Amino acid sequence: MKPVRVVTLCWVLLLVSRLGATRKESPEEASFYYGNFPLGFSWGVGSSAFQTEGAWDQHGKGPSIWDTFTHSRKGNVLGDETADVACNSYYKVQEDVALLRELHVSHYRFSLSWPRLLPTGVRADGVNRKGIQFYSDFIDTLLKSNITPIVTLHHWDLPQLLQAQYGGWQNVSMTSYFSDYANLCFEAFGDRVKHWITFSDPRTMAEKGYETGHHAPGLKLQGTGLYKAAHHVIKAHAQVWHAYNNTWRSQQQGLVGISLNCDWGEPVDLSNPTDIEAAERYLQFCLGWFANPIYAGDYPQVMKDRIGRKSAEQGLEMSRLPAFSLQEKSYIKGTSDFLGLGHFTTRYITERNYPSGQGPSYQNDRDLVELVDPNWPDLGSKWLYSVPWGFRRLLNFAQTQYGNPLIYVTENGASQRLHCTQLCDEWRIQYLKGYTNEMLKAIKDGANVKRYTSWSLLDKFEWERGYSDRYGFYYIDFNKKNRPRYPKASVEYYKRIITANGFPNPREVEGWYFKALEICSINNQMLAAEPLISYMQIVTEIVVPTVCTLCILIAAVLLMLLLRSLS
Repeated sequence: MKPVRVVTLCWVLLLVSRLGATRKESPEEASFYYGNFPLGFSWGVGSSAFQTEGAWDQHGKGPSIWDTFTHSRKGNVLGDETADVACNSYYKVQEDVALLRELHVSHYRFSLSWPRLLPTGVRADGVNRKGIQFYSDFIDTLLKSNITPIVTLHHWDLPQLLQAQYGGWQNVSMTSYFSDYANLCFEAFGDRVKHWITFSDPRTMAEKGYETGHHAPGLKLQGTGLYKAAHHVIKAHAQVWHAYNNTWRSQQQGLVGISLNCDWGEPVDLSNPTDIEAAERYLQFCLGWFANPIYAGDYPQVMKDRIGRKSAEQGLEMSRLPAFSLQEKSYIKGTSDFLGLGHFTTRYITERNYPSGQGPSYQNDRDLVELVDPNWPDLGSKWLYSVPWGFRRLLNFAQTQYGNPLIYVTENGASQRLHCTQLCDEWRIQYLKGYTNEMLKAIKDGANVKRYTSWSLLDKFEWERGYSDRYGFYYIDFNKKNRPRYPKASVEYYKRIITANGFPNPREVEGWYFKALEICSINNQMLAAEPLISYMQIVTEIVVPTVCTLCILIAAVLLMLLLRSLS
């Protein structure tokens, strides 16, 4: 195996050198645009139920596949961490809504826990009324603070019993169970919730859950499981959209969409047709996989061709990519009132053919290699680099590829680079500034972007990474039982962008940066002083009363001795 590694490394190094020789940052990428977002543009932050709520078995909630996955303690999660408590947000609703008010956001994107509402996942088995009440009260609290709820129905935490009994998203019956669950949510909350997201980042859910096994339910059905899961997810999405459209829309007047995450893929060599084709293929296997059926009625042709050809070469009679019937294509096409788009980073893409004999896999089906520029700012995560210009290109791609859809940016953010308490997150400020500015440029280009959701409100459980990666505007001390929240510098900076609805002028924007760092420096000092303050509280609450009590006892004894001597 060693010679193969050497050859591969040399090949990658050759590509990297070629990348440096062929790519130069263009003037429009380097320039910063000062201006305002359209009137009424909505700014927000997001989270998901499993990552933040905790209370995993409280008040009637059933287990999810992620509860099972984390409780197995088989090294599925870094440090064998669980989300049993997470941010404890289930018990800290008022505190978290106060943070949202502090940020001045106009919307909050969060997800409902399917097993908290339907413990078995099946509506016929019974509804958990305490779960209904929890989310109903939460939605009311948001609305009282003039914060619009944007609600995700499914953010990866499938009820465990549906996985155990039916095989989860490998089974087409999930479409019916998901539809029953969605209709319950529309019935219970639809009078107040007007923006629904069916699935959050289903590509990652399918790939990591059913291909690599890095996520729950941890299956490694290479080259088949993810395509089948995605096929059923797309059908489920369409079924729920039609249910809302036929039953609830006329009275509730809401919108239903899906949230799809994708990095931008840029050709290594813009003069090389094979690199250009590879970059296009990267986007189709990433975004087009789900968006194309919804907006055009079928999978991208390049996916059908590539997977079909490789399946035949592997001796299979049928393609590993399932096919939609004519009726299903018609049923699925047009089932989105908005396109939710999540984006974090960019990759350079070049062609590389993987022989079919290597066996079926999603990576091999794409026939490409992803590269990063060593000069891109490294944010600490192995996969996340700050490349703002890729965001503008992805938004423009979506705008032209899918017929100028209404776009909600549903996820965009940066993780913490240092594994320590760090409130002065200058790199997150730079990321936020760069990416939101490129979004503004895309809007000026003609992209119909109406909402932006920064990821995320709080540091939280980050799936297989446990608590090692921190995306939050608010730092959480997970070592303390009450999970205290502390604002980072990016809170102040984001608040300024929101208040100004853009970037007014260089002097003012530069002032935001220094003001944010000044505030975080004070907060850091206060955080550092907390152990001393806690110690002083202990002294005040325990030692002082104890000393006073002893003094009183001593005084009483002395008084008794004095009285005896006098008598």
